[in-house]
Amino acid sequence: MEETVTIKFVDLGRQYRTIEREVREAIDDVLASGAFIMGPQLAAFEAAFAAYCGTRFCVGVGSGTAALELALQALGLGPGDEVILPANTYIATALAVASAGGKPVLVDVDERTSCLDPAALEAAVTPRTVGIVPVHLYGRPAAMEAILALAAKRGLFVLEDACQAHGARALGKRVGAFGHAAAFSFYPGKNLGAYGDGGAVTTDDPALFERLRMLRDFGQTRKYHHEIKGTNSRLDTLQAAILSVKLQHLDAWNQRRRGAAATYERLFAGSDVVAPQLEPGEDSVWHLYVVRVPDRAAAIDALAAAGIQSGIHYPIPIHRQDAFAELRGLEGALPVTERLAPEILSLPMFPEITDEEIERVAGVVLGAVRASTSTPA
Repeated sequence: MEETVTIKFVDLGRQYRTIEREVREAIDDVLASGAFIMGPQLAAFEAAFAAYCGTRFCVGVGSGTAALELALQALGLGPGDEVILPANTYIATALAVASAGGKPVLVDVDERTSCLDPAALEAAVTPRTVGIVPVHLYGRPAAMEAILALAAKRGLFVLEDACQAHGARALGKRVGAFGHAAAFSFYPGKNLGAYGDGGAVTTDDPALFERLRMLRDFGQTRKYHHEIKGTNSRLDTLQAAILSVKLQHLDAWNQRRRGAAATYERLFAGSDVVAPQLEPGEDSVWHLYVVRVPDRAAAIDALAAAGIQSGIHYPIPIHRQDAFAELRGLEGALPVTERLAPEILSLPMFPEITDEEIERVAGVVLGAVRASTSTPA
């Protein structure tokens, strides 16, 4: 019997085969130069990515989590300072605040977008609040107009968590150019992914830029001259060279993701699968395609039986994690986040996925949902 072909959740091998020659040439250039740390390819990528995002500066760092943490340090986060963030996000957003010495304050999300609910923001501000970290979740922009207005009104910094949204647009510009700074991740599965860990911070603030450059490199302005207490979190030259190649293809890849999302939406229309809907003016880059289903376990089992990978982003909210036991008092106070957690299901999404594969995925999900919602005769 013919073996079922697996549809991967993200198929990085397909992407590599389309850019193999360009990537190998970029890697060979770095190997020949011997400049593996802070080489010229890093500066070239930083300049190109800043221009892409529409910002003056970019600082390459070791990971997306490091980008968040170093940006918070550069913004002056102090012990006990409160930073507001959405409850429905990866734990790294909260970990970065805690690691930088601050206190993460979780607020609920908008049920339509799964992103931070602007209506919940103002009520969460206290005299100790210093900033907001909106998350551009799943590739869609957060409600930046309302968030920026509140931040300006209350004198708060805005650090965009853009780790899932490379190239997304709202209000006429790309994410990464709205706040005082923005953090990006280049984890391999991201829309713009390295072949290892990596991250970056974008900003228009020259003082913030210089402080970030010092923080990532032992706090030094030049070798052995350390002005502040920094760390070692530099984006490798090899990864920067690879990212420069991939950046040239990012817009085309994002457009293919939009096409895949449109196909999913068409196939799920009129069913009990709740597919994501964009708000007016939003331009998602569909890092993840996340639906809501009434019986997730049944859908996952059906997909696995058909040789199709899936994921959950995120199954356990931050305030239910042991690492943040101090936030357990929020149980029941974040109803949308708690309602989403058992229903959300991430389906295969990558630029090279075909319509035939999407139809196969959607067919399995729809079949599982029909079976779980049908009433026995």
